[in-house]
Amino acid sequence: MAAREGACAPLKPLHRSGQILMSAHLKAIFNSYAEIFFLHGAPLGAAIFVVTLANPGVALAGIIAVVAAYGFARLVKMDQQFLASGYYTYNPLLVGLSLGFLFKLSALTVFFVVSAGVLTFLVTVFMANVFQTYLRLPILSLPFVVVSSIAYLASLRYTNLLVRVQHDTPLLTTDLGLPFWLAGFFKAFGAILFAPSVVVGLLLCVAVLCYSRILFLLAALGYYTGAMIRDAMFGSTSHAFADLSNFNFILIAMAVGGVFLVPSLTSYLLAVIAVAVSTLFADAMAGFWSLYGIPAFTLPFNIVTLGLVYVLSLLRHPMVATSVGRTPEETLEMFLANRLRYRGQDRTLYLPFAGRWTVWQAFDGQWTHKGSWRYAYDFVITDERGETHRGDGSKLEDYYCYNKPVLSPVRGRVAHIVDDLPDSPVGGADETNRWGNLVIIHDERGFYVELSHLAEKSIRVKKGDWVERGTVLGLCGNSGYSPQPHIHVQAQAADTVGDATLPFSFVSYSDGDEYQANNVPAEKRVVEPLYRDKRLDNATNFVLDDELCYAVRRDGKPAGELKLKVKMAPDATFYFESARGQLYFGKHENTFYFYRVAGNDPWLRQLFLALPRMPLACRDGLTWHDYVPVGLVASGLREAVVGVLSSVWPKLATVKVTLRFASDNRVESVIEAGPLRVRKTASVDLDRGKGFARISVNGLVFERVSQPISPSP
Repeated sequence: MAAREGACAPLKPLHRSGQILMSAHLKAIFNSYAEIFFLHGAPLGAAIFVVTLANPGVALAGIIAVVAAYGFARLVKMDQQFLASGYYTYNPLLVGLSLGFLFKLSALTVFFVVSAGVLTFLVTVFMANVFQTYLRLPILSLPFVVVSSIAYLASLRYTNLLVRVQHDTPLLTTDLGLPFWLAGFFKAFGAILFAPSVVVGLLLCVAVLCYSRILFLLAALGYYTGAMIRDAMFGSTSHAFADLSNFNFILIAMAVGGVFLVPSLTSYLLAVIAVAVSTLFADAMAGFWSLYGIPAFTLPFNIVTLGLVYVLSLLRHPMVATSVGRTPEETLEMFLANRLRYRGQDRTLYLPFAGRWTVWQAFDGQWTHKGSWRYAYDFVITDERGETHRGDGSKLEDYYCYNKPVLSPVRGRVAHIVDDLPDSPVGGADETNRWGNLVIIHDERGFYVELSHLAEKSIRVKKGDWVERGTVLGLCGNSGYSPQPHIHVQAQAADTVGDATLPFSFVSYSDGDEYQANNVPAEKRVVEPLYRDKRLDNATNFVLDDELCYAVRRDGKPAGELKLKVKMAPDATFYFESARGQLYFGKHENTFYFYRVAGNDPWLRQLFLALPRMPLACRDGLTWHDYVPVGLVASGLREAVVGVLSSVWPKLATVKVTLRFASDNRVESVIEAGPLRVRKTASVDLDRGKGFARISVNGLVFERVSQPISPSP
């Protein structure tokens, strides 16, 4: 029986409101520490903060600066959600650390640090807006470079500021007996937080390694590439490996190889090239900046990284990360899955007919779909023998598709029509009026669609009419350069007849017995448009504050309860929220999707695995395929190994899900990851009202209930 909507009790509050607010503030501040290493998460940030306490004066100046910036942001009413990530406050943190490294703490120094922290926040917000608006680039640590340079220059006039005298403890000065080439690496790593110590660097490396193996390996790759090039240039191995500015090479390799580019052999090679180029820039800047008595800070890292990312973005390089995860491993995981999940284009069309038709000519077709007109499709109707006509096919009326309705594949406004050209006889193409009778529709998404070779005087719309998908435009004919009746469809940038074509894809159709959400069929494939089923649409029509409650059993034994509540993210994406995570979902072009999982709720991962997508059109025997992130089936050491190796062997991360409608109310699936030797089965029973009545994944069962198992206080 369907569960009563809204019957589930609210999720239990974890803390009183004041404690929650304080926790949010601390998380935002600690996130600033994690952001320095291109990572996310307050626990990691807290660990890094603890490491900085090895040098108390530097650590205190850093926390003063970040708290000052954060407090000012709250004073001017900056939204908490923009501050939570630490993106706007890690630059003030770096400025505070740099000033704590230079000056001894005093009341005057505290004022100096607070002022510099607030100034850095202002510069950060300004530069972030300018860079995003005009360059579509991150700001990295440029605000830190700007304000620290200003502060260092200003300090030359502030005689009351006390320069910090180095009295580091033996723990901070010891090299632990390590060889110079290894001690240099750890010191350079520690220098990122103005603590050039083997012990601090070692602890930071351990923290980074725990969160991302790829970032750690890239850090080593960057350091040793830059140090060896300097060794060759300097002629002094000890000098080259001991230079603390080598931290720029670490940051460049991490940013290029694993953050702004999807981790891969290509990104690793580009990281090496970027580091090699930066050695020249770093040494030039060191000489120039020293004239003013200030270090170059992270300027080489910023200039080289931003320059490379900007060029690659202009070139639309396929490995530029469009969706950045919490770690490079997560970015790679999403990229590999999404590359297989979403194969179509943003220019989406419905098939321009009803019933089963056959692809006669596809993109780059062997006859006329060449050059500027390569992105076009031709469709005909065939019989069981593959013939397009009955009898000898000498008459137009012999062709199965002749005079069949041609439907609008998009919603938009009719921009142009031609309706007065005669149908050519079979085999007698009209070379003068190549496109024949046609309709051109302007889609408000920014492109035009042309449908050609319609029958004479059959067009039922006029210029300026608004049409919806499925509107009858006219009848299939043989006008223009057409050897036999067929429908020709193409997308283009202008309303000019026969303009150069643009890539597009078709949505919500069956290719044989397989559902395609967004794809392009191959030639000779029989395809059929599928239309939205109201029952399936209603079952997945979740709205804000809808609540779903499940009793969870593992191998038949009670394992707890799962409570979900529908919420909306700032980008208007909906998600189910549990006590430990979020499961993002949505509908697009007649398909329901689970997009991604955030947080640490393993049960949400199982829900994603059971039903990554579902067509909102049901037909007997209909199957479909999907691909999900490898993290849904791999965990622990296996996940760590796969996370690194899949950057050079992508197939290792391939997790294929094959689904089918077992009935009009039940979806069954098989999850397979061949290289990992994983095979699971799952099923989802839809609620007759809304939602999912029962979900099963390899012995883990979620049974929907109308009331929570344990009452809330």
